Amino acid sequence: MRIATWNVNGLRAVLGKGFLDFCTVCDADIYCIQETKMQQGQAVVELPGYEQYWNSAERKGYSGTAVFARPEPLSVAYGIGVPEHDDEGRSITLEFDEFFLVNEYTPNARNAEDGGPPVRLDYRMEWEDARRDYLKGLDAKKPVILCGDLNVAPQEIDLKNPGPNRGRAGFTDEERGKFAEILDAGFVDSFRHLYPDRTEAYSWWSYRYGARANNAGWRIDHFVVSSRIVDKVNDVVILNEVMGSDHCPVLLDIMW
Repeated sequence: MRIATWNVNGLRAVLGKGFLDFCTVCDADIYCIQETKMQQGQAVVELPGYEQYWNSAERKGYSGTAVFARPEPLSVAYGIGVPEHDDEGRSITLEFDEFFLVNEYTPNARNAEDGGPPVRLDYRMEWEDARRDYLKGLDAKKPVILCGDLNVAPQEIDLKNPGPNRGRAGFTDEERGKFAEILDAGFVDSFRHLYPDRTEAYSWWSYRYGARANNAGWRIDHFVVSSRIVDKVNDVVILNEVMGSDHCPVLLDIMW
């Protein structure tokens, strides 16, 4: 099975930048999309053979997730079951025979304009705790694949310039600590498991300062899997040549 995750930073925009061509070439079984910034029906996404599942934010033009899947899930759930965290369209869970697939767009802690601590860090910590409990509940039933823009570079190796970015959104000690807590709860960062020493493997680049041309990026788009299925992961590939967004797609190939 091949699963793709991509923060498209506006699905309507990326539809005009080769999104459907990418899907044709990639031929994934499931596409997990983050930051759709739209309601279902605001654009036509023509993917014959795929069922579409949408979770849009109540606020128009903001956040949002979608999943396009060929295999039919046993069930679909929207959100993580906590009302105060479920109005921004950040999570969709598909249940299959062998596993749960969670597509997630983790809240950005958001840097303060005055250079102070990220302004949404406290909320991010609340989300992290609620989401970890949610994942543990799923994992007690069957293995879990969590994918998406998790908005954290877990290690210094996961961004080009760790020194000046320490304490900024996506690379605070608090966010990195919460990612470590997920791993301690029985999960594995599948890319880093396969490639523990690979450098300059990034999935997001700022639009400023020619960051993408210089590969001054961050690895914040992840596939985190239950530890008991990590041996089934054949590969995780960061498709940094695919344009259209400030993020690039990431692929998981897994054998059941």
